[in-house]
Order: sequence, then C-alpha cells, then structure tokens
Amino acid sequence: MTSLRFHEDGSFRVLQMADVQDGPDVRPDTIRLIREAIRASDPDLVVFTGDQIRGYDPAYIDTFLRRRGEEPGARVRAVTEVEAKLRGIKRHPVIREAAGKAAGRIADRLTEAGRPVPAKISAIAGIANAGTAPADAPAGSDPASPSFPEPAATTTLAPDAPATMNELMDQTREKVRRTFSGFLGPIVEAGVPFAATYGNHDFQCGILADEQDDIYREFPGCLNPQDSLEPGTFALPIESSDGSGRVAMSVMMVNSGDYAGKPEENDAQYPAYVVNSRGLDLADADGYGTPSPEAIDWLRNVQTELGERNGDGKPVPAIAFQHIPPQEFYDCLKEAPAWTPNSVEGARTHAGHCYVLDHTVCRPGSRLGEAIGCADENVGEVSTLTEAGGYFALFCGHDHKNAFVGHVHGIDLGYAPTCGFECYGPKSRYRGIRLFEFHESNPAGYVTRMLTWGDLVGRYSSNEVRVWFEDHCITDAIGIRNELRRPQVFAVLAGAMSLGFIAIIHSLLKQR
Repeated sequence: MTSLRFHEDGSFRVLQMADVQDGPDVRPDTIRLIREAIRASDPDLVVFTGDQIRGYDPAYIDTFLRRRGEEPGARVRAVTEVEAKLRGIKRHPVIREAAGKAAGRIADRLTEAGRPVPAKISAIAGIANAGTAPADAPAGSDPASPSFPEPAATTTLAPDAPATMNELMDQTREKVRRTFSGFLGPIVEAGVPFAATYGNHDFQCGILADEQDDIYREFPGCLNPQDSLEPGTFALPIESSDGSGRVAMSVMMVNSGDYAGKPEENDAQYPAYVVNSRGLDLADADGYGTPSPEAIDWLRNVQTELGERNGDGKPVPAIAFQHIPPQEFYDCLKEAPAWTPNSVEGARTHAGHCYVLDHTVCRPGSRLGEAIGCADENVGEVSTLTEAGGYFALFCGHDHKNAFVGHVHGIDLGYAPTCGFECYGPKSRYRGIRLFEFHESNPAGYVTRMLTWGDLVGRYSSNEVRVWFEDHCITDAIGIRNELRRPQVFAVLAGAMSLGFIAIIHSLLKQR
C-alpha cells in the first residue's frame, strides 16, 4: 500500500469530496469539478466522506434497500418510483418474489401483534406470492399510485436481461463499478491516492459497504485496507519528511453509520412508511445512525497504537473524516428569532428552533444552508476525540448545503458541501471540494478553503434548471418556512403578490 509522507518543505494537501451521490452515469459537471480541483490544488490525498452512491437512483430500483437487512427491491422509495416512471424504467419480474417475502413477513408480525394489516401490504404479499405481479409492480410505493395492473400472460425478457436475483445483483455491482470509475477517473489519471468511507445512501443500491470496499480496491491508489475494523473505519498515518518513519500526523476515516433502528423495528414501522412514504423517505422514526461502539473505542485506542509506533506513547495530531455529523455541530450555531433572514429550522431533536451561524466560533467564509442532520442519540464521539488527545478537527458531509468550520469543545467541526450535480444542494457556484493544507511542524494550524464550481469553472453549470430545483427543493413545512426566510425568495414572492394585488385593483376599477 502507498505510504503517505510530508514533502521536504513540510507540506501535505488533502481534498475532501462529499456527497458525489450519483448513479452509474456520473454527471459530466461532477467529473469536471473533480478534475479542476485536482489541477488547482495538486493534492497528496483525496478522501471521500460518504454517499458516493445515489442508492435510491432508479438504476438500482430492483436491488434497492431502504434499510440493511431487507429484501432487495422490496421497499422502494416513492421518489424513486416516480423518477423511474419518468425515465421509463420498469421493475424486473424476479423482484416480485422479494416483495412478496418482505410484505408477508410484515403481515405475519402485525397479525401476531394483534394489529391490522394495511390493504397495500396484503395486496403486495398476496399478488407477489401468487406470482401474478407484473414486471413494473411497485413495492412499498406511494399509496396514491395506481394499483397493480393486470399482468400479461407471460413476461418476455431481453436475451441479455438478468434471469435471477443473483444475476440482478451482479448487474448492480457493474453499475456501482461504473459509478466509481466515473468520479475516480480524474483522481486515478492524476495518480493521487484516495480513501473512502460510507454514508446513509451508499448501501441502498443493494451492494453493502464490504463489497464496495472490494470494488474500490480494484482502482489504483485506493488506500482502504482489507483488515480495517469495519468498512470505512481506518487510520492513514502520514510520516515525517525526514524518512524516519515517525508518524507526524494521521487522517482517520470513520464509518458514521446510516440509519438508527434494527431490522425488526423497521419492519414494525413499515406500515407507517406505506401510508406516508414521502414523509419517511430520508429518515424513519429513529433518525440517522451513529458510529458503532467499536468505532468509538477505536478512535481512542488507535492513538495509543500510533504513540507506541512512534516510541513516545504520545497521541499524534489527527483529523477525522466521516459522513453524518454528531450533535455538537449545533454548538457552532446560535438560536435566532423565527423571522431572521437566512436562518434555518433545526431538525428532529432540535425542531422548533431557528439557527444562524455563530460567527464568534466560525471561520470567515462559513456558510449555513440547512439544518444539521445529526442522529437523535449522542454517542460521545466528540468527547472521545478530545479525551484521547491529538485530534484537532472532525469534518463531515451529509448536509449538502453546509460549508462552515467552527471551533467548539476544543476541536474544529466542519463541513464540505456536495460536489455532485445529481442531488439537492446549493447553487452551482457554491458546490465544491474542500482543500486542506497541513504543515508538518504544526498540523493543527492547518489552512482550509473551498474550491468551488464558481471559482474553478464559472457561475453556471450545464444544467442550471435542474440545479435551481435542487437548490429550492421542498419536502415538508420546514422546507417551506426555510425558503421564505431566504431574502431573494421572499422578495420574489412579495413582488408577485404585489403585482397580483395591483392587477386585481386595476380590474375592479375598470369595471366601474
């Protein structure tokens, strides 16, 4: 494996790429942004902090996993069903068996608990198990969608179409490989080492993190080790420039989990998902996940191991990267009145409160674009980092519109926004990649800045209409209120209402 080392001048540069979140055919704008960022920064390491895969993309509809432990393709998100219909993508016939098994299991558990079984679940279980579901029958789709149509007498597959679930999974593996090849292309071409951890959407394509790790290692420069604690949790020691082998700093990659709740708990919640699949698309009643207890212990113990390797027992300067932020990220904000321009409403455990950046703890250039999507549970990760010693920063992705860096609890907490153009996020010019510049003499005194599309390429992307909709994406009442707090949106709506009022008055006066 490639060893990382500070340059003779004591410098070391890292690029953080967050939330590529794309399907098999990665957007050209995303690839261009990655290529231009590499040209501009000449990095020594690239780290991907999760959600490289848009697991809910229609390309993965047949193997989609809403949660780990489910049957592939059995519980598809409503938004994926809609997007698949718009793209003309149909479900594969072999998926009806998986849908029937999942629905039947849920129906049995509800019956045992003395609870009614929703008609939609009975329909999916009964039709699927009877073998009469058509190829495009949705599983777990929006209840407002049409019921299963009458199937044709036979289903004819294309000669090269997968005939079994195993073949479908192989097809999905190839799609994942295509995605990786797309966004890794500029990195491999430049000969830059890279490492990746995982988010809450990567596994949803149906290929779990351990298999994705194997696929990453097919590409030159991958530093994901085969013997890591778990996929996405490992250390990348950076040696001193003098060639002594002493670890001068370490980059820690952490798998921050995906969703809270156990498979049996998710089964119990599935009836609510069927009734309100749009409302429960992103996080179910249990919210987002957290690093495992083993990962938290590892963050402490790895400093001991590195200290022993150096022979002095001291913790080494370290920066951690992961996907989902811990609750302490809210401490970089301060509460504000609900009418404050550009304030955002908190999510879940922080709902009912509005926040703005606390500029007394945040670096200049910080941006807050949405609520912090942390887990409901605080597992003590930040306190572990500070108690272990050595750790000076924790950077995350997950919340595509956020790009702030704050210093609280004796550690820097920061974000990189999305660098992708196939998912929701800020305006094109604010999508970007975060650059870190470290010096061997004082890694904690690092410099960081955003390399944005606006700086590297230009103001607009190749599909600005799509980006506009992604920037103004609204999925709930909180989203509506947040939009109204954006001065430009409020100004446009106020202007439109004023023009409407003037038109009404003018019409009334003409009638006199």
